[in-house]
Amino acid sequence: MNPYILTILLFAMGLGTTITFASSHWLLAWMGLEINTLAILPLMCQSHHPRAVEATIKYFLTQATAAAMLLFASITNAWITGQWNLEFMSYSLPTTLVTVALALKIGLAPLHAWMPEVLQGLDLTTGLILSTWQKLAPFCLLLQINPSNTSLLLILGLASTLVGGWGGLNQNQLRKILAYSSIAHLGWMILVLQFFPSLTLLTLLMYFVMTFSLFITFKVNNSTTINSLSMSWSKAPIISSMVPFILLSLGGLPPLSGFMPKWLILQELTKQSLAPLATLAALSALLSLYFYLRISYAMTLTMSPNILSNALPWRLPSNQHTLPLAITTSLTICLLPLTPAIITLLTL
Repeated sequence: MNPYILTILLFAMGLGTTITFASSHWLLAWMGLEINTLAILPLMCQSHHPRAVEATIKYFLTQATAAAMLLFASITNAWITGQWNLEFMSYSLPTTLVTVALALKIGLAPLHAWMPEVLQGLDLTTGLILSTWQKLAPFCLLLQINPSNTSLLLILGLASTLVGGWGGLNQNQLRKILAYSSIAHLGWMILVLQFFPSLTLLTLLMYFVMTFSLFITFKVNNSTTINSLSMSWSKAPIISSMVPFILLSLGGLPPLSGFMPKWLILQELTKQSLAPLATLAALSALLSLYFYLRISYAMTLTMSPNILSNALPWRLPSNQHTLPLAITTSLTICLLPLTPAIITLLTL
């Protein structure tokens, strides 16, 4: 893609998200979401592969449906209250419609079916943008409206953690596994959204860091299936030795950084007298842990046939920029000791 066009599209994505962040008016927020969606579409289909074009159309249709529902909900709210401000979401019908529309936008279960299919048709860089940056604007709106319907959010959150765990069990494609991992993590965030919004924001940022590490690792190895990961030892031995830690951090095992948000969310749910819900969420994390372990096993304990053409490619100079990967991997592994400081910042 032409670098000037790429710059314009990336600027438009940033502008759309910023407009949604800064707006207190529903029309402006909706406009920011639309700019965000339209800016990523050319990036998604830049390869002109039939799968990429199919994924782009699926993404466009789901986002257009969610945007139409959001606009309808905000017009309904303005009709009832006479106000377009985000703060005036006091009636249950528009609030529920907005929550469902934003759940469709970010891919929460049971409105998740588009997410694995779309991610499967994209390259890893665009998939990373879709899994991280594109979640920011809808999450900002969810945090601002503070939905009054408690049970709806809990149902969406629990369904997402369970579907994210079950869906990834039988997958061989890494991008589909990452999509189900995204659905499961979003479920954890939604569970605690109404009780402790700043903890949701912390979980979102931790998810971004861990997912960035994993996507860039797969990009360095040029891997899209679990079977192709067995070649990674001969391509990047040091990165391959770090990947199990990234995966176990995503699974939420101590003493890695990914344990912190899950631990704090379970603690908060227990404080809110939702111990059965916390137990189900913790059990669903075991499902996700299984397919993370599958990837770890394929990458570190499986050796590919040692033929001459792929014996030692790590001796060749690499064109990949690995400094961002080094930073995010360090954060993914080493942040747990800072938990008391982070809790203090959250409760200020």
